[in-house]
Amino acid sequence: MLTFHNVCSVPSSFQLTGIPGLESLHIWLSIPFGSMYLVAVVGNITILAVVRVERSLHQPMYFFLCMLAVIDLVLSTSTMPKLLGIFWFGAGDIGLDACLTQMFLIHCFATVESGIFVAMAFDRYVAICDPLHHTTVLTHIMVGRLGLAALLRGILYIGPLPMMIRLQLPLYKARVIMHSYCEHMAVVTLACGDSRINNVYGLGIGFLVLILDSVAIATSYVMIFRAVMGLATPEARLKTLGTCGSHICAILVFYVPIAVSSLIHRFGHQVPPPVHTLLANFYLLIPPILNPIVYAVRTKQIRERLLQILKIQTMIR
Repeated sequence: MLTFHNVCSVPSSFQLTGIPGLESLHIWLSIPFGSMYLVAVVGNITILAVVRVERSLHQPMYFFLCMLAVIDLVLSTSTMPKLLGIFWFGAGDIGLDACLTQMFLIHCFATVESGIFVAMAFDRYVAICDPLHHTTVLTHIMVGRLGLAALLRGILYIGPLPMMIRLQLPLYKARVIMHSYCEHMAVVTLACGDSRINNVYGLGIGFLVLILDSVAIATSYVMIFRAVMGLATPEARLKTLGTCGSHICAILVFYVPIAVSSLIHRFGHQVPPPVHTLLANFYLLIPPILNPIVYAVRTKQIRERLLQILKIQTMIR
């Protein structure tokens, strides 16, 4: 590691602290975090397997659900194995390139997931407001294009972040990151150079994605509710809204932790650092855990297929 004036340096690696302030509890924290990660992996792989084998689920909504499952696996796997390594072995060392790669994966796929929720809202809008054209508008090719567009948007928006850090901020005043993963702001605050461009770009992209996607989703549901209110009977209204229930729950599971974490990060200066870090990890774990549960509970075909699999396994034993 090259050092200049004994203040700033060009690090070859960083040191992640895990949950700062709770180092003595790391071994105990590994139990809930390891359990949650296991549930997330098993749940999302199960969703992928069920949709693959159940032909009645080969519909746009469930293809989007599979995309969510893959994204959730990437988000949780990009952070949890490293965090568990810190908890169990104190393996907090992470190379500069690995750190920037982790940063890109986290922020990119969080952006992609938000885009998939917009696509799912569009799917629900067409299914309810223009049901006769649903199969012609949301073809398999169109679903694939919407997923690809969400992925490309994530790469386009987030790709410059690690590149700017690599090219514009080569010097750092410390190599210890007071976080459990390479979060953008946690890394930038250690830089010796002028980080205003990085700060403005990161904040701007965050608000752009959150505001535009929220407006798009809200607009879709305003038109959906208007169409539902025009139905003749309360039973028909309830049944139609029920098809949106899983999507609404998934949206709340994704956006509420983001909003809470962002508000505390920006305005909760009196909040202890361990709370910041725990919330940041929960934000990456809660959606991967709850999304499969929400869809398994609320989707009849998935629920019946899972019960059938469990019944077969019980008979074999």
